[in-house]
Amino acid sequence: MARKITGAAFLSLDGVMQAPGGPTEDTQGGFAQGGWMFRIWDPGIDETLGHLFSGDYDLLLGRRTYDIFAAYWPYAEGDNTPMAEAFERANKYVLTRGDAPLEWANSHALASIDEVARIKAQEGADIIVQGSSTLYPALLAAGLIDELIVMTFPVTLGRGKRLFGEGTPVQRLEMIDHRVTAKGTVIATYTPGHTLPPYPPEGPIPATSEREMVRQQRLREGTW
Repeated sequence: MARKITGAAFLSLDGVMQAPGGPTEDTQGGFAQGGWMFRIWDPGIDETLGHLFSGDYDLLLGRRTYDIFAAYWPYAEGDNTPMAEAFERANKYVLTRGDAPLEWANSHALASIDEVARIKAQEGADIIVQGSSTLYPALLAAGLIDELIVMTFPVTLGRGKRLFGEGTPVQRLEMIDHRVTAKGTVIATYTPGHTLPPYPPEGPIPATSEREMVRQQRLREGTW
C-alpha cells in the first residue's frame, strides 16, 4: 500500500510561511519577522499538531529546512524531548541537489521528485512535509501530496517565502475539514489535484463595447 504524504504549513494571511519558529531561523531575502508564529501563539492548533504527529511517521524536507531541524532537534531538551526523540527515530527524506553529508541519524538524500514517488510507493510509515516551501510546487505538480493542512494565522507579513511559489500547477483543491480557533487561526485540510472546471457557458458574457476592444488591444500590447 502506498504511503500517504501530508503537507502541514503554518501560513500568514498574505501567504508567507518563512521562519515561523524563531528570529534566526531563516533571514534570507532580508526577512525580519522570524518567529512570527510564537509571537502570536495559538494553543488552538495543539489538537491538530497532536494528531498529526501521533504514531509513527517519516519526514520529507528540503535541504534548508533539514539544516534548520538538524541544528536544533538533536539538541532539544525539556518539554521538547518527546518531539526530539520522535524526529530522531523518523526517517528524514531530504530532497537536495547537493552532495553535502546528511549527518543526522536516519537521514536519506533524494535527488529528484521521481525518487520521492519511489519512496511513497514503498511500504512504510506515512510521510509529513514540514517547512520546505520550495518542495510544494513540484510535489503538487506530480500529484504526490494526499492531504494539505494549512494553518492560517491572522497576521500579514508583507514579504517572505510563500507556500504556493513559482511552478505551482493550476488545479482545484477540495476542502475536507476546517475549523477556526478562538484566536482566529483557520485550520483547513484539503485534498489537492482536482481538475479546474472550464468557464461555464452560463457565466457572465464578456463585454464587447468599443471601449473594451481598445482595452483588450492595450492589454495585448502591454500598454494597459
